[in-house]
Amino acid sequence: VHQSKMDFFCKLGYGKQDICKVLENLGQEALEDDVLKELIRMGSKPQAPEDQAQPSPLKLVARGSCSTSPGLKWPGEDESDSSDSLRPIVIDGSNVAMSHGNKEVFSCWGIQLAVDWFRERGHTDIKVFVPLWRKEPPRQESPIADQHILEELEKQSILVYTPSRKVKGKRVVCYDDRYIVKVAYQSDGVIVSNDHYRDLQNENPEWKWFIEQRLLMYSFVSNRFMPPDDPLGRHGPTLSNFLSKKPVLPEKKWQPCPYGKKCTYGNKCKFYHPERQHQAQLSVADELRAKTKVPLPQGKEEERCQCSP
Repeated sequence: VHQSKMDFFCKLGYGKQDICKVLENLGQEALEDDVLKELIRMGSKPQAPEDQAQPSPLKLVARGSCSTSPGLKWPGEDESDSSDSLRPIVIDGSNVAMSHGNKEVFSCWGIQLAVDWFRERGHTDIKVFVPLWRKEPPRQESPIADQHILEELEKQSILVYTPSRKVKGKRVVCYDDRYIVKVAYQSDGVIVSNDHYRDLQNENPEWKWFIEQRLLMYSFVSNRFMPPDDPLGRHGPTLSNFLSKKPVLPEKKWQPCPYGKKCTYGNKCKFYHPERQHQAQLSVADELRAKTKVPLPQGKEEERCQCSP
């Protein structure tokens, strides 16, 4: 019984001397709970076993080995979320809603479709700007569809109402386009709208450049929000690079020459010639001159040198 209790409390980390003192005071038949209370009262603290106290030695892994555990990352590896590399999105709510409603109805569902599209790509910083008077009950001259979506987006801190008020029965509305461009410019984000904001471009030259470079246009095709794959034209960046803070440059691909071996441009040809990889790319005229060069006799060559100035 004494040895079993000694082994039990040794596994808990208590010293043998403290255990022996407690067993002498309480007797060999003392309960384990009483022994534990006495050890705590004496101030004895458990220590980690020797095999656990020593840290395990580091294992060397060959370069290129795949034996690392799945949860570990190499030092210096980027541990930030992928959403940090994406630009903030600022949506012109009125423009998107009227576009989805075919310029007749303020369709809030169109705003939801645009927000869902950017969420699926991983964007977390999304803001939608809508005038405050759209919160009022719809009227015959300004119909609104699915108005409850605005309340849901407001609760999610995505929708922002631009201020408006009534003065002597007339509605005074602040210019929401200025809010949109200003917030997008300060956050270095992307404006989602089919509006060109020409008045704001003339107002501020910095905004002019920003609107030209960061305006993302779109279309609705069968209730699908579809931005273009080339927002800045055929020779501009792709959509993924346009929405990313760190664009990935594509690898340069050489286009093969359409004339092939019949090409007469030689080293002046801008296209790729696989057959000329290990050859000096001379023009055809230079090659003909090199082939037709006939060496002169030795006497005539000396006379030519004497006659030369």
